[in-house]
Amino acid sequence: MTQAKVCFIGAGNMPRSIISGMVNNGYPSSEVYATNPSQPKLDALKADFGIHISNDNLATAQLADVIILSVKPQLMQQVCEQLSSIDLSEKLIVTIAAGIPASRYAEYLKQPIKLIRTMPNTPTQIGFGMTGLFADDSISNEQKSLVETIMQSGGKTLWVEQESGLNQVIALAGSSPAYFFLFIESMVESAKKTGMSEQQARALAQEAALGAAQMVIQNPHTSLATLRENVTSKGGTTAQAVETFEKGDLRGLVDSAMTNCINRAEEMAKTF
Repeated sequence: MTQAKVCFIGAGNMPRSIISGMVNNGYPSSEVYATNPSQPKLDALKADFGIHISNDNLATAQLADVIILSVKPQLMQQVCEQLSSIDLSEKLIVTIAAGIPASRYAEYLKQPIKLIRTMPNTPTQIGFGMTGLFADDSISNEQKSLVETIMQSGGKTLWVEQESGLNQVIALAGSSPAYFFLFIESMVESAKKTGMSEQQARALAQEAALGAAQMVIQNPHTSLATLRENVTSKGGTTAQAVETFEKGDLRGLVDSAMTNCINRAEEMAKTF
């Protein structure tokens, strides 16, 4: 299945980023399809990557070996029920939607299916993404490898053994870019109060964030606590800032935020 025909149902930012990675990494654009109700996003995909485009979900899905469901969760049932009129027994279904459990797709599609759930994050758009994947025992190693290759075009991947693990992926990777954006945003806002320009503050904060992430990546055997302590001289400026975070219970706030994120994913599983 190395030259499998891959069809994206939906043409938003995430499928665009995955398609970009696939084509730029050598996947034949002639084997990639995308469908969408409106035309502008499709036209842009065709112009930029040379893929096939269509407004017809059914006709395009019939051609595909792999169907990647990339619509919003609230639209998933409607889209799947439309696709249920075709035989999906020889096709692999992949979903990038949060919250909807694997078992629900068989109900929506009204037939037994082979499905891989994935949870990518927005840095996939620039090749630094992290995608969680889950598949049950019905999925072959060849099918897993194909989907892994597709998703690795936008970054790294991690398989979870239990489907519930995808909710942890959401909290740790899927949603977490927003946490870091909020933290950087807060730092910039504080710096602006002291008279620094937004441009200067952003440049300093974003490079510090990038550098810190690289230090974590390049020192895999050094604990995060040690990395923090190496920057924190006793009685110094960093110690004062860290102490303020600790007194404000930053750890507890982060724990609550991630727990609430997981709880919301579990709620969504019951809603859709």
